[in-house]
Amino acid sequence: MAWVPVESAVEELMPRLLPVEPCDLTECFDPSVPPRTPQEYLRRVQLEAAQCPDVVVAQIDPKKLKRRQTVNVSLSGCQPAPEGYSPTLQWQQQQVAQFSAIRQSVNKHRSHWKSQQLDSNVIMATVTSVLEYLSNWFGERDFTPELGRWLYALLACLEKPLLPEAHSLIRQLARRCSEVRLLVDSKDDERVPALNLLICLVSRYFDQRDLADEPS
Repeated sequence: MAWVPVESAVEELMPRLLPVEPCDLTECFDPSVPPRTPQEYLRRVQLEAAQCPDVVVAQIDPKKLKRRQTVNVSLSGCQPAPEGYSPTLQWQQQQVAQFSAIRQSVNKHRSHWKSQQLDSNVIMATVTSVLEYLSNWFGERDFTPELGRWLYALLACLEKPLLPEAHSLIRQLARRCSEVRLLVDSKDDERVPALNLLICLVSRYFDQRDLADEPS
């Protein structure tokens, strides 16, 4: 079987890793015998490459993908704030600036964690797990100041860019805050600023702008 050179177009897309000259595979080459030298091994690789199609189309069953999906990202937005409940743009910008300063302090501590041989991936997995637990808990209960402090601290510990799980969780959190805000009877309720703050951080600091409150 003669060696067939790779077409130039394919060569541009898949350049050779090693500078190997084309081999004449008709010269005393038996593919059934294990290669004994580097040259024979490279001949075998060339033979296998020549037999591969240029384009391969995978047969994917969409039903199997749907069953195995672990992250569902909803694109729905937040509930609009009732009249008088929405914060001003200046207030939101101030909260983002303060939150950014807190995150810088957290990053300094994160450098200390790394020096103590703590795996940052394990830390982020723990933060995401706790955030998921509290978000699910909040989905069935009312908002409390203690919960707000926990959520604020967890958001401050999230690393950017966000993992898909964290992205889904913070969007879920902002939507839940907007739903609870609708049920608050008075705009002077202490829960309103806290709920506005969480929505503000998710939408404006973590760039989920479709969830942002319209400034009052």
